[in-house]
Amino acid sequence: MMASLSESLWVLLLGSLLGLELIGKVPPTLHTPLMSGANAISGITVLASLTLIAQADASPALLVLGSLSLGFALFNVVGGFLVTDRMLAMFSRKPSRARGTD
Repeated sequence: MMASLSESLWVLLLGSLLGLELIGKVPPTLHTPLMSGANAISGITVLASLTLIAQADASPALLVLGSLSLGFALFNVVGGFLVTDRMLAMFSRKPSRARGTD
């Protein structure tokens, strides 16, 4: 059974408020790793976007919607991996120079 537009908007609103409340309770030290993992999960959105584009036979609106969602999802995934890489680089040891080799 297809959900009506008003039901879908209520689910979006309640999900957004719940997400805002949960993320607001995360301490700052855990925020970056949590968001990096959440951005990596956006790979599911990439697959959904590709499926939508593949099924958009004669509908230009679906093709545009799928392309936009693919672009945003890829931006999110790449950004998540860049943030994770930068975060992990902070924990790596820097090579020390040998003393007295001037």
